[in-house]
Amino acid sequence: MKKLLLYASIVVALCPCLHAQEDSLSFSMLVCFYNTENLFDPENDSLTMDEAFTPDGLNHWGYKRYFHKINALAKVILAMGEGNPPTLIGLAEIENARVLQHLCTRSPLKKYAYRYVHHDSPDRRGIDVALLYRPDKITILQEFSIPVIFPFDPSSRNRDILYTAIQCPSGDTLHLFVNHWTSRYGGVGATIAKRNYYASRLRQQVDSIFFTQPDAAICIVGDFNDYPSDPSLRDSLRALNPQKTPKEKKELFNLMDNFSPWKNEGTHKQGAFWGCLDQCIVSTSLLTPRHPLQIENGQAEIFRAPFLLEDDEKYGGKKVYRTFLGPRYIGGYSDHLPIRVKIVATPPQNSFFAPE
Repeated sequence: MKKLLLYASIVVALCPCLHAQEDSLSFSMLVCFYNTENLFDPENDSLTMDEAFTPDGLNHWGYKRYFHKINALAKVILAMGEGNPPTLIGLAEIENARVLQHLCTRSPLKKYAYRYVHHDSPDRRGIDVALLYRPDKITILQEFSIPVIFPFDPSSRNRDILYTAIQCPSGDTLHLFVNHWTSRYGGVGATIAKRNYYASRLRQQVDSIFFTQPDAAICIVGDFNDYPSDPSLRDSLRALNPQKTPKEKKELFNLMDNFSPWKNEGTHKQGAFWGCLDQCIVSTSLLTPRHPLQIENGQAEIFRAPFLLEDDEKYGGKKVYRTFLGPRYIGGYSDHLPIRVKIVATPPQNSFFAPE
């Protein structure tokens, strides 16, 4: 009887620790991406082409409009979390670290103590990609920017790709890439080679991870300025339709390929046409049930909150409620819709906590 009571007291004493360990093994985190549509501060940077986004510039970009934009973006980010703000948010069209600091500390995001990863890139307009993250949820293990220099146009100044290695509460590592590839400005045919090169550069980085970690959990997000079926994504990056059966661990699947252009679904509207320029691409492991990290339901989502849309009087239906239409200030959010995906982890089957 004494031995039984002693065993019971030990179990009771260990319960908080056991529950804490179980919580760290079972968790979920929301990973989002959002092209912010020109998040510039109103200061003139003499080293970049940002003159339009100054008080005296074409867009009359003063601090009132700037902080309206900061708070509007914070509203979108918080809304995506539906009560539990996202753990990771990849961002595009960020001018500098100052705008990220303002977004994290001078908006409703302040409550959640977001931090950011950012590097200035050579882009002529001065816009970069960045990552917001919640340090209470994850740990940044490594981060660096990946320069993109076209061999056929070495003088071109391009946006870097941002890489971050993230330690999840379970101890597993998520490899995250944030992208913003060359735009279609000037014509699709004239710019396609640049996006193809971005894809090959990114694939090199992915393969270097696969070389040592064939079952690595890799998530690639961004504004690729191409659609899932375009050669840059389908051929150069080799991002497959997620309906295909994986043949090996070292494959990539584009979750946005589930959205059909024939149903007019997408993150960006050009004329009457909706399409997915913004992608979420994942490695085989994140779609494999036995892997510690998994995409919930194997799907990504376009966040189509009603406040992000307005009536399209010209083409019918809805269009994105953006900040500018040309030089005309509208006061909306962005010219892209954000995307989100939930990554979940459960105790491995050989865990002490696995159900019998």
